Amino acid sequence: MGGGAAGFFGAIACAEANPKLRVLLLEKTGKLLSKVRISGGGRCNVTHAADTPAQLVQHYPRGARQLKEPFRQFGAPDTVRWFESRGVPLKTEPDGRMFPTTDSSETIAQCLLEAARRAGVEILLQTTAERIEPLTGGGFRLVLSGPRVLAPELAVARVLVATGGAPKSAQYDWLRQLGHAVQEPVPSLFTFNVPDSPLRELPGVSVARARVRVAGEKLEYEGPVLVTHWGVSGPAVLKLSAWGARRLHELNYQSTTLINWVPDFTEDTLRQHLQEHRGPHGRKIVVSNPLFGLPQRLWRTLAEQAGIGAETRWNELPAKLQNRLIEALLRTALPMRGKTTYKDEFVTCGGISLGEINMQTMESRLVPGLHFAGEVLDVDGITGGFNFQAAWTTGHLAGRAMSQAG
Repeated sequence: MGGGAAGFFGAIACAEANPKLRVLLLEKTGKLLSKVRISGGGRCNVTHAADTPAQLVQHYPRGARQLKEPFRQFGAPDTVRWFESRGVPLKTEPDGRMFPTTDSSETIAQCLLEAARRAGVEILLQTTAERIEPLTGGGFRLVLSGPRVLAPELAVARVLVATGGAPKSAQYDWLRQLGHAVQEPVPSLFTFNVPDSPLRELPGVSVARARVRVAGEKLEYEGPVLVTHWGVSGPAVLKLSAWGARRLHELNYQSTTLINWVPDFTEDTLRQHLQEHRGPHGRKIVVSNPLFGLPQRLWRTLAEQAGIGAETRWNELPAKLQNRLIEALLRTALPMRGKTTYKDEFVTCGGISLGEINMQTMESRLVPGLHFAGEVLDVDGITGGFNFQAAWTTGHLAGRAMSQAG
């Protein structure tokens, strides 16, 4: 159940492994593979270049330990081979993200649709399974609803739940009724809202490498940072939000974000560097000559916030103002007052507890024949193709296991 990445991969794996089976894919909406189509700005970040499970699991705030063995069975190299064997080669970008060479997510969507068609998967759109009822002799009765439903009930041997993450806890109640525990869902992968940002006049300014930290917490991440109309974004912020998803939720997204724009420096080495810079560049105006490769607009704003005048030269800069500049470079304080979901790519932290799942087969330990895959599980990765890889892996393992049904 679920017409997304995990659902499709599971259905295809099941049908290909046992062509005699009738495999049905149920999707409650009229659209298939919606997240695949919008991911990566419409390019689809299929996976990440990681040769080993040990490399992959480092990028999962939830589920890292439990995913190690599944990744041995079907990891990123297997994903690359799967798509390439179906005529869709992937390319690797410098940061490790992997995309189709066409740079079009539609290539991935069409590949999955064609693979499902070839395998004989039957797709039922606008069909919702309201309840899953285990039968005494094995198998399940699905209670269906929707405008295209031909019968209110459907008897099946096995079920794969690949319905994705849900933002509200109540949306998991139908699975709780089967006895499964659910880790409460909270958002992951979001940007920080800073309505009173001292950088609010700099939307679009980006820095290739900065360190973002939550004051008073052991939460920090280093990487590209983007200043936006509403606050800050970029990979460093998104990844920090993933690692800190539960703690930031507890804080009600009210905290102070500290940005270090020059992470290679300590306070002492930065002060020494500025002192050495002053000598040969004493006649240069401070605000007009950015250092450390920082964008001109950002440098000017930080210098002005430090109280440095528009005409002040380095050889005229008082020690007090230099100290303020050092503080701004190392610890620009931004009062976080809420969050914004990253584009349309909603990701949840939370879902079905992994302790209740056989991670070799993705089968429930509580309800035989019931399998789970994708974001409905308490698994989530940072940006970079990791959430899709978890979907491909768990879907594949679930589908292969389900193919052994009678």
